[in-house]
Amino acid sequence: MLEKPAKSRSIADDPRWARIVARDKRADGQFWFSVITTGVYCRPSCPSRTANPKNVQLHDTIKDARATGFRPCKRCNPDGPTMEAENAALVAKICRLIEESEEESSLEQLADAAGRSPSYFHRLFKAATGLTPKDYGAAHRARKVREGLAAGSTVTAAIYDAGFNSSGRFYEQSTGMLGMTPSQYRTGGANEEIKFAVGQTSLGAILVASSRKGVAAILLGDDPDVLVRDLQDRFPKAQLIGADPAYEALIARIIGFIETPGIGLDLPLDVRGTVFQRRVWQALRDIPVGETVSYAEVARRIGSPKSVRAVAGACAANNLAVAIPCHRVIRHDGALSGYAWGVERKRVLLDRERGNSAK
Repeated sequence: MLEKPAKSRSIADDPRWARIVARDKRADGQFWFSVITTGVYCRPSCPSRTANPKNVQLHDTIKDARATGFRPCKRCNPDGPTMEAENAALVAKICRLIEESEEESSLEQLADAAGRSPSYFHRLFKAATGLTPKDYGAAHRARKVREGLAAGSTVTAAIYDAGFNSSGRFYEQSTGMLGMTPSQYRTGGANEEIKFAVGQTSLGAILVASSRKGVAAILLGDDPDVLVRDLQDRFPKAQLIGADPAYEALIARIIGFIETPGIGLDLPLDVRGTVFQRRVWQALRDIPVGETVSYAEVARRIGSPKSVRAVAGACAANNLAVAIPCHRVIRHDGALSGYAWGVERKRVLLDRERGNSAK
């Protein structure tokens, strides 16, 4: 059934028309439109030349659009899945291929399996996952190595089970991959050195800790002693070293960012997590200062639109407050929801960032 605009209101006055003009992909599936002069019906994001609103009719369902007797647009294919959904399915397929391959595949091999050119596939994959195909494969192999070592496998067995075709190639990357040597990881991080320092911000106490690879934890709280115990729980077999004045300069930079977000924060990080968590955390790092997105939007950006709860879980597992800005993720209704270091801290951080971005 066609929706005829009231005499006092034209299609151009309908808020949906603005979404058609903007070719808003987020509107796809919410409504459709048909064009009388061309005899086609389209999805809102159709890339065709914008029609005269006088010739446009809006439809709440695809059934209503088909009832016009018009044909589906060949450019936007309103009867089929969206291009975004097709791309997400394609990327998910290649992710499974990477995870199931016994050896590392080249970009050309992955692109060929996807039926796309290497350059286009590279851009598509990174836009969907937040990682390049090479980085995704490396993160997956790192997880396999960690699982093998944690399960008691020998270092050699863990290396080959994870898809490395030579031990030399693995050892070139091992410290950056695990944050320590494989033998140390196998024994639970024994003898790994973690430097740390505690400071004070307007939000309460802060603890910053670093491995040789980079900052491994930024913790916020009310009691410095509780934060130190938390660090001990996170690295139970590591050697914790109270940092020297040079290291305390690093914590001063982080405190400065908390107080004045506009100065920015660029730190070498030691990010430890599953492939999925790393995808989520990379997506969080791409959210600009002063902006927020919903958990559902983060799930969509990493190509897993149905993984909203898993995204929330990855946010909760984040050890790097403000450096990986999980405080910029809110519920779809605008509510702040949970935050590992307290909702009130989340509110203050967002207020400061929004105030700074408005200047």
